Amino acid sequence: MTFDAIGIAATGLTVHRKWLDAVADNIANVNTAKPTSGAAFQARYVVAQEGEGTTGVYVKGAAFGSAEGRLVYEPANPLADKEGYVRYPDIDLASQMGQLIMAQRGYQANAAVVDRAKETYQAALQIGRS
Repeated sequence: MTFDAIGIAATGLTVHRKWLDAVADNIANVNTAKPTSGAAFQARYVVAQEGEGTTGVYVKGAAFGSAEGRLVYEPANPLADKEGYVRYPDIDLASQMGQLIMAQRGYQANAAVVDRAKETYQAALQIGRS
């Protein structure tokens, strides 16, 4: 039962780490300008799926934001088209910061489960030695 706790928490750690990676990538590219002839940076969102029985949670795949992005008038930008527009990703920084906090807290919670299970194993070993 306790071994299951570590295994399940480990799957949670993996999902939250991948979520953190995706959010960090989205935040890093929030101001990435592209020419209007190309696609905007597409935000990445992790899609999680529960496992069978007590196997935990897994990354099923990724969903991506709009490649259309938003057009911004910046005639001084070297990437601007002849009308002076560039394409930016349609990423809401406030939403990404909220997701960052949720992913971080989920990661911390799963890490705490692993620590508690490890302490439980060590206590059980000490009882067995007595």
